[in-house]
Amino acid sequence: MTLATLRETIAALALSVAIGGCTTSASTAAAPVGEMVFVIVRHAEKAANDPKDPTLSEAGSARALRVAERLSKAQVSSVYATGYRRAQQTAAPTALAHRLEVRTYDASMPATVFATQLRTAHASGTVLVVGHSNTVPAIAAALCGCDVAPMREDEYDRWIRVHTDRNGTITLEEERY
Repeated sequence: MTLATLRETIAALALSVAIGGCTTSASTAAAPVGEMVFVIVRHAEKAANDPKDPTLSEAGSARALRVAERLSKAQVSSVYATGYRRAQQTAAPTALAHRLEVRTYDASMPATVFATQLRTAHASGTVLVVGHSNTVPAIAAALCGCDVAPMREDEYDRWIRVHTDRNGTITLEEERY
C-alpha cells in the first residue's frame, strides 16, 4: 500500500467513524466516567523497506485500520506511539479518527516510569499505546501490576486491555484481533 493510498484509506475511515459506520464489541466500548482503559498493542506488520526504521506493510496498514475501527466507539482521549515509523503509522488512523495528535514517547523509557506518567496524565477514558514486541508486555504489566507473557517477534495481533474501575480494581484482558 502506498502512502497516498494509506492516506485515502485513513480519510475514508475518519469519514465512516464520523457518520457512525463502524461497530465495536463490548471489550472495546468506551470506559464509563471515572473509569480508565489502556489499550496496548504492538505496531502492525512491518515492510522490509528499511532495516532500521521500516514502514508498515500492506497487511500492517490494514491492521492499523482495524485498531482504529475497534476503538471507533471508545472515547479515546490520547494516543501514544514510539518515534519509529511503524509505530506512528499504526497509531495514526486512531488518532485521526478521534481528532488527536499522536504523542511520541521514548521506547527506551522504563515501563514503570512510562506507566506512572500515563496514570498521572489520564484519570478516565481510553488511551491507546502502540509499542514493540519487547516493550508492550512490560508496559501492560506496569499498568496492571500483574504478569504479562512475553511477545514473540512474529506476534502482531495481541490486544491488551488494562481496565481500572471506579473502585480502583484493575483487570487485564488479552485477546487477538
